[in-house]
This record gives sequence, C-alpha cells and structure tokens, in this order.
Amino acid sequence: MKNIKLLSLVLLFLGSYSCKEARKETKDTMENVEAMAEEIKNEVEVKTLKFPMEPKSDSNVKGEVSFTEENGTVSMKVSLSGLTPGEHAIHIHEKADCSSADGKSTGGHWNPTFAFHGEWGSTKGYHRGDIGNFVADEKGNGSVAFSTDEWCLGCTDETKNLMGKAVIVHQGVDDFVTQPTGDAGGRISCAGIIE
Repeated sequence: MKNIKLLSLVLLFLGSYSCKEARKETKDTMENVEAMAEEIKNEVEVKTLKFPMEPKSDSNVKGEVSFTEENGTVSMKVSLSGLTPGEHAIHIHEKADCSSADGKSTGGHWNPTFAFHGEWGSTKGYHRGDIGNFVADEKGNGSVAFSTDEWCLGCTDETKNLMGKAVIVHQGVDDFVTQPTGDAGGRISCAGIIE
C-alpha cells in the first residue's frame, strides 16, 4: 500500500512538473512570437528624413525637402519659396556637399546606371536623379511631389540608395535632351541627403 501511495505521489509530482514545463514552453514560445512580430514591425517601419533647402548662386530660394520610404517606395516632397515665377528643374546630384556658393560641389546628376539624361521613365533612358520640372507661382512658391520604387533610404543597393546625394533646384528648365544635364541653368538651392 505504501508503494502505491508513493507511486501515486511520484506520478502527481511528475504530472505537475510536466504542466509547469508546458507553461514555461508556452511562455517562451509567446515571447519568441512577440520578438518576431517586433522585428517584422521594424522591417516595415516608415522612414522619414527632412532637410532644409538652402539658397545658392546668390538666390533667395529656400525651403524643405522630405523623403519617406514605405513598402519599398520612396516619396519626395519639396516646398520652396523665393523662386522666379515659372518652370524650374529639380534633380538629385551625386554628392551631399552643398558647401560651394554655386552648388557645384554636389557634382553631376546622380546616374548610377550610366544612362542617358532624359525625362523620368523615358524608354531612351534617364538618370536616377532626373526628376524633371515644376512650376513656381507668381509669388515665387513651388512644390514637388514625386514617388518611385527606384530609390531607397540607406539600403545596400547603390543604384537605388539616396544617402550621400543632394537635391538641386535649377534656375532654368530641363529640356530632357541636352546631355548630360538638360541645360537647366544655375543651381539656386541645395540640400544634402545625409543620415
């Protein structure tokens, strides 16, 4: 009889120990699921960067540019003031260096795929920095909204990564023909894209 009681006690102990282990494993599994959910959330996290646009070439053109990356698409928004009314070109240039008075320290258009200069999306070719033209109103205010999946913010693909580049606004209009710049004129505003 003592053996049966002892055996019953052992079985009861083992049963309760197994339940505790099962609860611990469930808790560990839930913690792993929560950690994985957090990682996924971080991977799809929206990245936004904002920079001031500073005047160049003795202009008064200033404003702000922002880049937002979400679900593999980068959206650029630019708001400017101090422009002459009419059309102006805007491009991404190869270096985030706005130190020179004329903005030429930014180098040429960002062209990591070595394409011809042209209008964005042209079958004849275009630079990754060939955004195009926009219109400033009679008060000298202008804005640009542009989105593409051909850019990224800080990724490892150097043909897409905007980091280390610059946004340049030109005095004139991009003709989409003249190589390699579109004959857009002087650089009147600049922002470096840095982390």
